[in-house]
Amino acid sequence: MGATKCDDGPAIGIDLGTTYSCVAVWRPEHNRVEIIPNDQGNLTTPSCVAFTDAGLHIGEGAVNQAANNPVNTVFDVKRLIGRHFSDASVQGDIKTWPFKVVLGPCDRPNIVVHYKGEEVQREAEVFSALLLLKMRETAEAYLGTEVKKAVITVPVYFNDSQRQATMDAGTMAGLNVMRIINEPSAAAVAYGLDNMSSSEEVKTVLIFDLGGGTLDISIINIDPGVDIDMGVFEVKATAGDTHLGGEDFDHLLVKHFVREFLKKHKTNDIRSNPKALRRLRTACEKAKRMLSSTTQTTIEIDSLHDGIDFHATISRARFEELNMELFRQCIDNVEKCLRDAKMEKSKIHDVVLVGGSSRIPKVQQLLQDFFDGKELCKSINPDEAVAYGAAVQAAILGGEGNKEVREVLLFDVTALSLGIEVIGGFMSVVIPRTTTTPTKKEQIYTTTYDNQTSVDIDVYEGEAALIEHNNLLGKFVLSGIPRAPRGVPQINVTFDIDANSILTVSAEDMATGKTNNITITKDKGRLSTEEIERMKQEAEKYKSVEKKQMKK
Repeated sequence: MGATKCDDGPAIGIDLGTTYSCVAVWRPEHNRVEIIPNDQGNLTTPSCVAFTDAGLHIGEGAVNQAANNPVNTVFDVKRLIGRHFSDASVQGDIKTWPFKVVLGPCDRPNIVVHYKGEEVQREAEVFSALLLLKMRETAEAYLGTEVKKAVITVPVYFNDSQRQATMDAGTMAGLNVMRIINEPSAAAVAYGLDNMSSSEEVKTVLIFDLGGGTLDISIINIDPGVDIDMGVFEVKATAGDTHLGGEDFDHLLVKHFVREFLKKHKTNDIRSNPKALRRLRTACEKAKRMLSSTTQTTIEIDSLHDGIDFHATISRARFEELNMELFRQCIDNVEKCLRDAKMEKSKIHDVVLVGGSSRIPKVQQLLQDFFDGKELCKSINPDEAVAYGAAVQAAILGGEGNKEVREVLLFDVTALSLGIEVIGGFMSVVIPRTTTTPTKKEQIYTTTYDNQTSVDIDVYEGEAALIEHNNLLGKFVLSGIPRAPRGVPQINVTFDIDANSILTVSAEDMATGKTNNITITKDKGRLSTEEIERMKQEAEKYKSVEKKQMKK
């Protein structure tokens, strides 16, 4: 926290969302955080990238042409970044997207688009980099100066490879990513700064962040720090789902209306028409938004498929019925978070709503019922709170901000337990779930066989006793161990999590001092420096094409 102010321009906060992104900055001259409008005057930008023969479109421009160019319009990149192609969630999503995703090197998903007459395959990081580049340029146009530093937010349950892939995307966009922070923690900072000045008591708040693609819940203690002149934000527990949000509600609406269409027009299978499905999806998203303020709405699409006009009505009650299972999962995650925090729900002072999908009346009603009729806190803007908190963190790390902002300490926690495989295929936990970060923990292990000269260190995350049910993060070998009976050598294994929640694991043979280590993000799925540099140049090239197109 003792950073000194640098001369390389302001530091921005970016909420890189599944469906919308937002950028904010601390303005010293105005003594406040400002949410930065894009070139259309909007405070949020669609997380959408499109390729056409004429050039590249990002944000509103990409969305506006999506119906006529669905296979080259890429969205939901956050559901691909840092994941494996073979992941069940990736395979499920591929079936619903109009654009093509194929198997790339090291089980990475590659997105395929047609650009200027050629088929182009690129990693998800490139598309995220283009979005981050758009946010960076939005900030530069608004501030009138070059921007090189940023804090970027991610869902609580993003694993190491997803976090590192997000950092890689920032690097490609020409940004020095000062910190990766969890979205609800950023929102808590926004809430805390809004409330700390009017309160001297320690508060426990539950941040309920339901966005376009992810659900994040955190229970956070906020101490205004009257005695120590420092506001302390300490995360007590987290829960969530990296695959639950507004996109999923839209998808169930699309399926509902496809069934309606097929009922009326049995011989016309709309499911094979990507343009029709894209137009239907856009109409469903609008209908969902309408149903937050009205009890019934109509979808009307001229010449949807095979020249057939489609008109249908949907009530809020039917929308709730279609999505009730997902809404219940939201409340299940709230319960889980309270259990992990070992806390009664009566001890929560405020339930803070964040994310566009938190506006859905049924979600609010279920939350309020769960908290025995407690009034929900809607004092912060659900679309902007995460970027606001990221901008505060950026100001702190950049040595900017007023006294109140500079004296904010944020302590996060691990979302999952971390450990290594031991004999029998069991998981030996080194860092338990909900451990405050940054952290460093050590544990002594030994050999399994007589005269064993090397040991495999296989690192996992998860809560299952057997490693086969957990997620392998990376592996390495410590060799050169002197021959000895089993159980005699002492291997000191150290897990070190930094402020970005990125993990380094090292092992040392206590007898010889021989060591080996792995930064988990540098496993086989990790991008090399050369790949990042190549993608950075590509991102810049694509953006220069977009600029020329806009000038035209």
